[in-house]
Parts: sequence; C-alpha cells; structure tokens
Amino acid sequence: MSETPIIGITSYLEPASRGQWRDVPSALLPHSYVRQVEEAGAIAIVIPPRLDSADDDHRLVRTLLARLDGVIIAGGADVAPELYEAERHPSVKVLRPDRDATELAIAEVTAQVDVPVLGICRGMQVMAVAAGGTLEQHLPERVGHDDHSPAPARYGSHPVDTVPGTRIAQLLGARVDDVPSHHHQSVATHPGYVPSAWAPDGTLEAMEDPSSPFRLAVQWHPEQGTDPRLFEALVTAARSYAAGLGPARW
Repeated sequence: MSETPIIGITSYLEPASRGQWRDVPSALLPHSYVRQVEEAGAIAIVIPPRLDSADDDHRLVRTLLARLDGVIIAGGADVAPELYEAERHPSVKVLRPDRDATELAIAEVTAQVDVPVLGICRGMQVMAVAAGGTLEQHLPERVGHDDHSPAPARYGSHPVDTVPGTRIAQLLGARVDDVPSHHHQSVATHPGYVPSAWAPDGTLEAMEDPSSPFRLAVQWHPEQGTDPRLFEALVTAARSYAAGLGPARW
C-alpha cells in the first residue's frame, strides 16, 4: 500500500511552444493545481482529454480510476449547452468537446465508485451536468456585474458564505472573505447535490453530494489562492481511499 495518494487532474489539449518547437499539441494544466496537490502531500498526475471519444469512455475511465486515489476536475472553458439541452447563448464561443466527453465520463463513473472528487469552476459545472443539471450561461445578465470574471486572464475576488451543517462549512467555516474567481457561468440545477456555499449576489459557489464521503465542488479557483484546506481535505480522503478504508469523513 502506498502511503502517498495519487491524484489525477484533468487538463486541456492545447498548442504549446518550447524553444524551436512551435504550436505542438500538448496536454496542459496550470501548475498551480499540481503545486497545491503536492504541497498537500499527494502525487499529481495529469489526465489528458481523449481525442477520439467513443462508447468505451466509461470503461477506460474505470481503468484509470483503478490506478488513482482521487480526482480533481479542473477549471476551463464552457461546457457545451447542448449537453444539458439548452440553446447556446451568444457569450458561449469556445467549446471543448474532447474535455466534455472525458470529464463527463469521469464525473459519472466517480459517482458510482465513490473515488474522492473535487470539482473546480468548470469542474463543478461538469459534475452538475453529468447529474442531469443545467447551467446559467451568462451570469452577468442576472447579477448585473462582472465581479466573478472582471477581465480576460484576470481573477475577480469576492466573499462566500457557507451553508451550516455542510462539509464545506466544516472545512472552511461560516465565511471565506476572499476567493479567486473567474467564471461567467454558474450552476442552475444540480440533482443529487446540495448547496454548500453562496456568493452575496446569490450565485451558487459550492455544492456537495451528501450521500458520498467526499464529493465536493466549488465555483471559485482555490488553486490560485493561499488557502490549502480543500486540497488537504481531498488528499486526506484519498489517503483513506488508498488504504481501503473508503474516503475519510470529517
């Protein structure tokens, strides 16, 4: 039995340039995810999206999860509205069908086998859609501001209030004064999940599966902040899972 759990983190397929090699298709992930996982005491493994998604996605994901002790479904581009039977809003422009297929399969299979999961931003939205939920496609139309995503390549900042009695509240306390935020969409409906944190403007900021020992998601970007508690909790759950004890409860 390994004492160090292995956490898989989903990623992009993006062109990258290194030296004289230009625009080489690469599996990419902001290193802040890796750093947070490693500092919390686990080994980070990058999960690339599949290019040739097919009917065996779920079988391959089960093979993958047999080698992992936990998963982070990372942030990124908008989920295709067609996946939750919605007409596409004009603000939804860059879609990633490879990530959609891979991450939806991961969200669905982890719900069945109870591997510890932390969804971050897009990851929270993927988990909601995989459960049959829907998304609010352009949040500023409802809240009347751009605080959640103030500008390209720039994080916003706002507080969140947790819901008493939830696991998020147990981990983070009643209020987090400042979370890094970069999203123009949010979760509207989330079958099987309960709300566990809200922004002051009524945006759902966290949700969790009360039937699962560790299945949490947040709309903000904790990997960009200085608070390690969510990653530490994921690694604790993954360590128990690796030991065959099931994900740890608090």
